[in-house]
Amino acid sequence: MVKQQVQQRILVLRKAINHHRYLYHVLDKQEIDDAAFDSLKHELWQLEQQFPDLTTLDSPTQRVGGEPLDKFIKVQHQTPMFSLEDVFSFEELVDWEKRIKKMVLPPNRSLPLVKGAGWGGGQLDYFVELKIDGFAVALIYEKGILQTGATRGNGKVGEDVTQNLKTIESIPLQLRRPSEKELVGAGLSQVISLAKIFNSRFEVRGEVVMIKKIFEQINAKRRQKNQALYANPRNTAAGSIRQLNPKIAASRHLEFLSYDIVSGVGQELHSQEHLLLPFLGFKVDKHFEKCSDLENARLFHQKINKIRDGLPYQIDGLVVSVDDNEIFVKLGVAGKAPRGAIAYKFPGKQATTIVEKIILSIGRTGALTPVAILKSVKVGGTMISRATLHNVDEIKRLDVRSGDTVVIQRAGDVIPDVVSVIKELRPKNTTEFKMPARCPVCNSPVVRAKGEVIYRCGNLKCGAILKEQFYHFVSRHAFDIVGLGPKIIDQLMDSGLIIDVADIFKLTEGDLVSLERFAAKSAKNLVLAINRSKQIALSRFIYALGIRHVGEETATDLAVRFGSLSALQRTTLDNLRLVRDIGEVVAKSIVDYFSNKRNLNLIDKLLAAGVKIKSEPKKIGQRLADQSFVFTGELVKMSRDQAKNKVRALGGDISESVSRQADFVVAGLNPGTKYQKAKKLGVKIIDEKEFLNMIF
Repeated sequence: MVKQQVQQRILVLRKAINHHRYLYHVLDKQEIDDAAFDSLKHELWQLEQQFPDLTTLDSPTQRVGGEPLDKFIKVQHQTPMFSLEDVFSFEELVDWEKRIKKMVLPPNRSLPLVKGAGWGGGQLDYFVELKIDGFAVALIYEKGILQTGATRGNGKVGEDVTQNLKTIESIPLQLRRPSEKELVGAGLSQVISLAKIFNSRFEVRGEVVMIKKIFEQINAKRRQKNQALYANPRNTAAGSIRQLNPKIAASRHLEFLSYDIVSGVGQELHSQEHLLLPFLGFKVDKHFEKCSDLENARLFHQKINKIRDGLPYQIDGLVVSVDDNEIFVKLGVAGKAPRGAIAYKFPGKQATTIVEKIILSIGRTGALTPVAILKSVKVGGTMISRATLHNVDEIKRLDVRSGDTVVIQRAGDVIPDVVSVIKELRPKNTTEFKMPARCPVCNSPVVRAKGEVIYRCGNLKCGAILKEQFYHFVSRHAFDIVGLGPKIIDQLMDSGLIIDVADIFKLTEGDLVSLERFAAKSAKNLVLAINRSKQIALSRFIYALGIRHVGEETATDLAVRFGSLSALQRTTLDNLRLVRDIGEVVAKSIVDYFSNKRNLNLIDKLLAAGVKIKSEPKKIGQRLADQSFVFTGELVKMSRDQAKNKVRALGGDISESVSRQADFVVAGLNPGTKYQKAKKLGVKIIDEKEFLNMIF
């Protein structure tokens, strides 16, 4: 973008950020996900880094928080309560280290300007702790007695919420005096001055949090009373502290997790403060690590990211701090943030980006699915450049247009989708999306059946439809032909070597070596893979046929119920209605498929080409009989397919969607939306270890 465009983008970003910051930090309301809000701030920060002269004093990157409400007495912070700058990748973390090293280690010198325990020939030590998603407060003690508890406010002036904070059991009203033995054991006896702690002003900072279990209990009660549900534990904790009645705060069972001692009491390292705080009566999170380099910080980041959903409170990353306090102070402050610490965020499940255009994807059944082509953005640790818009009705509901800034979401292996449009960032002269009257590939009329939301190409011989049918036929859950991907299928179709899927099994090495990028060895390997795939289970064969509305689980149910392809071909609507999860629409689709002479001829060609259909493996027991399982997230000990097959072998059922009829939801690492739906419906959630105990 040219500078004028950047300036305009900065202006609209600031307006949007200020709007959402006011909702979140002043009114305790939220319209977009935290990760999406972080994404907006990060984009603004990056633009201002490119054009520093466009940075102004009133930019959101230069301030800490919203203005305090008038309902509490104002408290002036003696030391500002700063926020932290965010980084979202290890590369950005390394760049941060390079910047701070330049400030304390001049060129052509092997030793730093300052002496500190964290240095060894220019190597910094870091203290890495969880970035807890709570409500920041400062606690002031005079001679060991709690005098004032204040909110962050705007960083310089907060609100006096002492009475509400006193209701939190994990906040000591009087500091605990540690014994000499305790200090010696922690290596603090020669460092910490108890006189400075107990004979003068002493300030501790930390986060007020609501335990996730408590939050769920509160929302369950509100649901029973038909009251509006709270958005998240952080906002609920903030709302509990920022109201006038201490009884409400007391009823919420809040906790305080301390992480910083502001007062100078002799500590040389930030890590020493974490050792000291429990001795004084404060609760600290036990997940922290002292790292001699950023590689160790990266490994710790990966470790915590895997377990964070199992923590009792919400976190959104790690805080990486220079451990040596002398160096930390020397580094100073840049705008709103101390240079000596950085927030190393986890991959957000949501982010903001720009819709560059909207295209149509044509599926194997002719369905035209609108797809948003996006300005590439990282979501959940993966670069995303497109997101599904599902159908025209969804586009109208979202009112999404080319050029819009949108919130996108990705959970687990689910295809990213657009959550919402940030309309205050919409460019002028945008136009609404309209479904074309004709297929963009074959120019045939586009039709929409009565009662359906999907538009389809009316030409079953459309080149795009045929290609998608081929892609589906050779996919992992169908014939699983290794090495036969979309590019090679396109080559084979363009060259006339395959007209329908049965032609795949007639290919020879001689056919393939004539194609571009094929050598004798690769041709031989592909023919071997095709021949190996001819032995196929009935469920996978049914799925490979691509019958409308018949997915992997329905195909398995049909294979188990009917036992053979011929029995399925002869069945009736009444018989199909008896199969689990098959309703009128799916039953009719199956009967229609096997009533079509063209489809029956294709099956005959497949069998004549040497395809052998195997019956389903027999069940080895009924330990899981009549029990239904849903899987979400990544399993460690086995693949998702292996887990499903084990459940089926033990008499259990698999479902792809969460409902009240499901018995168990198995939650692996980074579970998706099914996990949240299971919690909402009260379906029992088990982890991988519990699941393994059930099947072995």
